[in-house]
Amino acid sequence: MGRKRKRAAALQEEEEPVPLPSLAPPLVRDSDEPVKKKKKWINKQRVLVFASRGMSFRNRHLMEDMRTLMPHSKPESKKENKDNLRVINEIAEMKNCNKCVYFENRKKKDLYMWVANVPKGPSVKFLVLNAHTMKELKMMGNCLKGSRPLLSFDPAFDQPHFAVIRELLVQTFGTPNQLPKSQPFHDHVFCFSILDNKIWFRNYEVLDVDGKLSEIGPRFVLDPIKVFDGSFGGQTLWDNPHFVTPNTIRSVKKKAQSFKYTNKVQQKEGYKKRTPKDPFLGDPTNDIFQTKPPEEAVSEEKQIFIRKKI
Repeated sequence: MGRKRKRAAALQEEEEPVPLPSLAPPLVRDSDEPVKKKKKWINKQRVLVFASRGMSFRNRHLMEDMRTLMPHSKPESKKENKDNLRVINEIAEMKNCNKCVYFENRKKKDLYMWVANVPKGPSVKFLVLNAHTMKELKMMGNCLKGSRPLLSFDPAFDQPHFAVIRELLVQTFGTPNQLPKSQPFHDHVFCFSILDNKIWFRNYEVLDVDGKLSEIGPRFVLDPIKVFDGSFGGQTLWDNPHFVTPNTIRSVKKKAQSFKYTNKVQQKEGYKKRTPKDPFLGDPTNDIFQTKPPEEAVSEEKQIFIRKKI
């Protein structure tokens, strides 16, 4: 059996005084302490923003504006047009991104924008119209880089196909909470409104608590074309019946210009038919009232006067 502990030693341990908590205030206040950031942010959304080759300067500046507005974005070098779009899934996986915004340029005129959830989908294809960059607009507003935006959507997004697009835009353009590169406040608003079956994007700065806004750019219009089940392809969930390709628009304009030439040719032919063959003959009725020249009339008067004298 083990030895018993002495009772005196046990009593001595029990009688030791317990230190009282110090009532003095701390040297540093809580308001002066920096905000403790979470080491692990839960909503890990990373967006890959890049484009294809052959972009114009305006479209390239628009892409750079989108990168600055989204602090959770990652850049990538330009993609060759000959490569398949499914290659983007591998690029996004290597970049550790689960969302992608891809600007596709065609004929150095038309700009298409893909917004996809990598790698399972869905994905949406847009035609970008009336794009204007921040430097081009030169507006007075300004917001802090990296701040989190407020997303405002039109009530028309309650339609089934627009509801899918809205959820994809929220996950893509919304800055995750506690992102290391973001600022912990909101000072600008992303406004998505629907007009003429197109999505109009505007970026406003919050000026005051009253809700006063000031546009700062960029601005563009998205014409939705198709919604796919997969990432950059797959089964078509929705097809826009109001969409008109830019090639057809250009062909209609060319035909309208060609009508001007045909109208000119027809006007010339009609003018030739209306004009007489010999325009210098004059009016044929002028020969009815022909009179003798004045010289002959004077000579006859002289002859009559001479005869009377004789």
